[in-house]
Amino acid sequence: MHCKDISLHDVDFPLTENNISDAVLKWEIYVRTEYLVLRNGKELAVVRIRKDGSDSLFRKVIGVETVSLPKDTLFVKDPSVDVLNLPALASVQERYPGKAVVIEGMFSYINFVSGLKTVKLRAIDNIPPQPSRLRVLVDRALSSGLVDIPIIPEYKDTDLEENIKHVRTEAVMFPCKVSGMKADMPFYFLDTAPELRHDVTLIGCGLSKRIFCTLYGRDVPFINVCPLDAVPDDGVKTIVRCCTIKEGHEIEGNTAKIPWGATVPETIDAINALFAGSE
Repeated sequence: MHCKDISLHDVDFPLTENNISDAVLKWEIYVRTEYLVLRNGKELAVVRIRKDGSDSLFRKVIGVETVSLPKDTLFVKDPSVDVLNLPALASVQERYPGKAVVIEGMFSYINFVSGLKTVKLRAIDNIPPQPSRLRVLVDRALSSGLVDIPIIPEYKDTDLEENIKHVRTEAVMFPCKVSGMKADMPFYFLDTAPELRHDVTLIGCGLSKRIFCTLYGRDVPFINVCPLDAVPDDGVKTIVRCCTIKEGHEIEGNTAKIPWGATVPETIDAINALFAGSE
């Protein structure tokens, strides 16, 4: 819904269903308007209107349907909310379940959300660095205006440094130096192919283990932190970064896989494909 489809009117009558109908049926309304937000002091009501079929720029109201009355209507002013963005509206709806919420958001645009059925998108990634790259990618994708789905993101981050406590060797190896990870014991980074002076435990994914075995010609104690392997089999739509995906995305059941170095456009495409056909 575009904010041009909604008109805010200050009125001086109590916002009851009968009062609203009696008043609004006497009005002529701009051709584009589909909804009215009526305000009397701090009280708000939202109605949907039907107009006659004339070709005039302003048309007579011939029907009024109540969306919400004051007891079920809240007002939220938040300049950070893009009121034309469906995931942003979903986030507002999630905060005020069962209510119609009139929002004055970015650029002072007005919109409302009521009865929106939200859907969950779980994003599983590793930290550090923080925030996780996938969290940033998903946030930017949902704010882009190119995902027209009422998504509520849920972020699940695995802290690689938390896994150090499970290491039983004298040293630990992490996959990538750019992460900035460190430990109180000797530590190495696989991507630098260092000479090992200690027995190590590798914290990483299956591919990093294969790389280790190829580089050093032996097996290694291993703690698996692959985001894909952490996806529960519970039917929740999930997105992960995966180092086996070179570009684009792959859908596997309820999981979308994007490259480890994915872009925002790749993330947008993956989310839209993951929810394609969902009711």
